Amino acid sequence: MRKLTDGSIPRHIIAMSIPTAVGLLVQTLYHLVDLYFVAGLGDAALAGVSSAGIAMFIIMAMTQVLGVGTVAMISHAAGRGDQVEANLVFNQSMVLSILGAGLTLALGYGLGARYMGMIGADAATVTAGTTYLYYFIPCLAIQFAFTAMGSALRGTGIVKPTMVVQLLTVLINILLAPVLIAGWGTGVPLGVAGAGLASSLAAGMGFIIMWFYFHKLEEYVKFNRHQWRPIMTIWRRLVGIGLPAGGEFALMFIYMMVIYTVIRDFGAAAQAGFGLGSRVMQAIFLPAMAIAFSAPAIAGQNFGAGKSARVRATFTSAMLMSSCIMFLLTLLCQFKPEWFVGAFTDEADVLQVGTDFLRIISWNLVATGIIFTCSGMFQALGNTWPALWSGATRLLTFAVPVIWLSTQPEFKLVYVWYMSVITVPLQALVSYLFVRHEFRRRLDPVVVETTAQQAEC
Repeated sequence: MRKLTDGSIPRHIIAMSIPTAVGLLVQTLYHLVDLYFVAGLGDAALAGVSSAGIAMFIIMAMTQVLGVGTVAMISHAAGRGDQVEANLVFNQSMVLSILGAGLTLALGYGLGARYMGMIGADAATVTAGTTYLYYFIPCLAIQFAFTAMGSALRGTGIVKPTMVVQLLTVLINILLAPVLIAGWGTGVPLGVAGAGLASSLAAGMGFIIMWFYFHKLEEYVKFNRHQWRPIMTIWRRLVGIGLPAGGEFALMFIYMMVIYTVIRDFGAAAQAGFGLGSRVMQAIFLPAMAIAFSAPAIAGQNFGAGKSARVRATFTSAMLMSSCIMFLLTLLCQFKPEWFVGAFTDEADVLQVGTDFLRIISWNLVATGIIFTCSGMFQALGNTWPALWSGATRLLTFAVPVIWLSTQPEFKLVYVWYMSVITVPLQALVSYLFVRHEFRRRLDPVVVETTAQQAEC
């Protein structure tokens, strides 16, 4: 365990965010590696894989429920010095991860083809996406256990083991992708099926390594089969904290579905370009996401220890650091957005769509960093409902106008990107106001109580 209730807050944020950023980059590279090798198979294959990839938002929604609840409860327990409760929460989260994995396998294989049929631009795109998804589903299922273990470590202030394992998995994926997709060395190219299989095999190896780490090296939270009997009170607390955060990602999935649906008439090249652009944008988000993912553990431990001033200071430092980084990345995207998309494709139509997307959407970066930081603070305080309401405002202000615009005869693809630029800053403002409200409600009473106790002494 790493104690985060003392010492420099910016230093804690930097120390935790660097390995967290590497871990997030690894997760993003899983799909980017697939897209890189699949791009050579044509627009339909690229559009199919990128379309199928947004199913990851469904899994992220489900794993966020587990991960956010685990981080919040374990960080609070660690802040109080209650190792027994921290360990119990970890083992209960592992039980929930098994249930989540089973549900993913059942829904994925049961509804995967129908899902692709809803968003695919044409028959070839639907076929490619369905094939990829069927081989990628085991990777999605494994994310539950990986999230439970990684979140438990993050709640105790430890992030490096997760980063190292994730880095190993992406290296394995990079090695397997050309072998399975293009048939390097085997002469048996599997195409899009190989892309999904490479990711699933890499994720499986990563899970085995993490399991070994917890059995042999971890001391603060450990596997204990006697604590695997379901405890409904802990399940309700975990889900209660994490459900709104999962709802955020569910809203993001709906947001992506709206986009894929309204642009499907522009063809596979448009879907491929948007898929590439959105994945590149996710990679660009990583510095701000790393800061936001580090803040809950730091603020959570201090909240559990009753140090409200340090909770506020964590929010201020995280928001300033995130905004500065995002501003620099905005300038980079405005300068040469084609650099990012051109690394994956030389198809003119795909390149144009992806470049336009990055150039316009990058104006959202600073606001997006603020949203991520606010969401992290909601997790730290153990109340993630405001983040869900904030996300709902964006979906409402974006989806309704875009769907209406798509029915107009002069509708253009760039209208979708401009609507996003209008609505994301609004969500950032709503999130910030919610954070200030939560601080007044949850932190000010602590300050008053602490002051009264000091006066009595």
